[in-house]
Amino acid sequence: MGLKSALAPLGRAVVRVWSWLDVSRRFAFNLLWLLVLLLLASALFGSGKPALRDKSTLVLNLQGPLLEQHAGDARGRAMAKLQGEDSESTQLRDLLRVLEHAAKDDKVQQVLLDLSSYAGAGQANQHEFMAALARFKKDSGGKKKIYAYAEGFDQRGYQIAALADELYLHPMGAVLLEGFGRYRNYYKDLFERVGVSANVLRVGKYKNFGEPYFANGPSEATLESESYLYGALWQRYMDGVEGARKLDKGGITRYIETLPERAKALGGDYAQLALQAKLVDGIKTRDEMRALLIERGAKDEKGQSFARVEFKDYLERLPTPPAAKAVVGVVVAQGGISDGSKAPGEIGGDSTARLIRDAREDESVKAIVLRVSSPGGSALASELIRRELELTRKAGKPVVVSMGDVAASGGYWISMSADEVIAEPGTITGSIGVFGMLPTADKLLAKLPLHVGGYGTTWLTGQPDPRRPFDPRLGQAIQAGIEHIYTEFTTRAAAARGLKPEDIDAVGQGRVWTGQQALERKLIDRVGSYADAIAAAAKRAKLEGEPQLRYIEKEPGRFAKLVDQFGGDALVAGADVARQVFGLNLIPSALTDAQRELQWLLAPQQQGSKALLRAHVHCLCTAP
Repeated sequence: MGLKSALAPLGRAVVRVWSWLDVSRRFAFNLLWLLVLLLLASALFGSGKPALRDKSTLVLNLQGPLLEQHAGDARGRAMAKLQGEDSESTQLRDLLRVLEHAAKDDKVQQVLLDLSSYAGAGQANQHEFMAALARFKKDSGGKKKIYAYAEGFDQRGYQIAALADELYLHPMGAVLLEGFGRYRNYYKDLFERVGVSANVLRVGKYKNFGEPYFANGPSEATLESESYLYGALWQRYMDGVEGARKLDKGGITRYIETLPERAKALGGDYAQLALQAKLVDGIKTRDEMRALLIERGAKDEKGQSFARVEFKDYLERLPTPPAAKAVVGVVVAQGGISDGSKAPGEIGGDSTARLIRDAREDESVKAIVLRVSSPGGSALASELIRRELELTRKAGKPVVVSMGDVAASGGYWISMSADEVIAEPGTITGSIGVFGMLPTADKLLAKLPLHVGGYGTTWLTGQPDPRRPFDPRLGQAIQAGIEHIYTEFTTRAAAARGLKPEDIDAVGQGRVWTGQQALERKLIDRVGSYADAIAAAAKRAKLEGEPQLRYIEKEPGRFAKLVDQFGGDALVAGADVARQVFGLNLIPSALTDAQRELQWLLAPQQQGSKALLRAHVHCLCTAP
């Protein structure tokens, strides 16, 4: 009784603290929900958008990376905000529409490129952006100017800004140009020290996806391939920027090579350095830039700044095109390729194949454009998608593949059943090769007081098992399967390209190429833009006039539709406010390269015995 009496006050205190925590938690989340409802109500019942003022400036304040499609829906983006993740992105299709309409809009006087929050894209989508700016100038008759301004330009942002008629930099800003390339983590010594073996099986001299797991540095084949790839992309970058800025040949190289000496001579004034190198036209503070845009355009309703309309606002003002009886259907294949169904922004063998099937069975869809931006993934999922395209062609509907930033390995596999394959010159493609990986940690367990034992009716029972030594028989069996898939890959590619398997093998072996290099090796039909692919599909379907597009995408749920229609931005904004006010960060905000790379080691264990039947056609490549 004495002990019970002594513990009673402690128990009551614990209950009170727990009750307080529970009430606080509910209050915080109820407040968040109230905020979301208020923002949704504002979106639903708020006043309409005011008319654009004459001589307005279209401000392209693009957010995040430039992608083919947003990942997930508004609800998913809001949850990402709650978890501290940056979910903002810009869709290429939206950017193209905005610039196309603004060129002919009498209310739009000029364009301001505000690239402060622009995370850029690969070279293919960067050039799609640049081409859209060039069309804007042409379609407006050269009367509408493009201005660019920032506190600082990174490499991707500057590539876009270089096309502006006038380019300005803040006095404390800089233009950072560094070149293309990539440095990776290599884990061999680490794995040996802790007792882990990656057991990478592959076909292809240049198939380097698994290389970081069994080597301490890049192989000669990897360095050869990447120097050829990145060298070509960087040369194109320099040629484009030097041409746009009217710089001498080699001006970018000299800017980088002499940076330390010139920066020291100018006392670290990088804005002056950029001005001296003719990378910018002038140096201006924010208020000076506002004054310039007022002078070239008009004042806003308060008379304090320039009349403006921002990218998202202008996009929402664009009219919805009327339904058409004949359209070109666009299926976006963006991200890694996995088995099963995936959300928008990822490629699922089942879900993407279903979208192609839906387009094939839709009588109003007369042709399909597959817009590919993927480094690959599951060989099985890639084949499911390719087969649906093959069936679509057999059904009489033309299929045109448009390659974006990356269409390599599995991204190339899904492109092999098309009437025409069009890549941007800066697309990263090829990587025709296969690999598998079955890591084991038996040496690690041997260092611990932990033992594994049991009984199986055959040597294959329970395989793969990371706790047990890697059985050479298992490796032999899987290697045979990988070689079979590589033969399938090269044979299908040869048939698609009208070549012999040995021709494909000569340019395959896991090696990556630019779109221009792929054309020279007959891996694609021609280089061209996204618009070229759409026009080609419309021509093959014998559609007259300007083709109307329909993006074939998964139908969102009822709640997601409501959010997207009336308050997607409001919900995301509410989540952002809640995260800042309450410090909500349910999942770490970022994953390091090492964490992402080491996740591949877990895949075979997560798949269990299915790993024996899974090979990967994935490219360890990123778009610069």
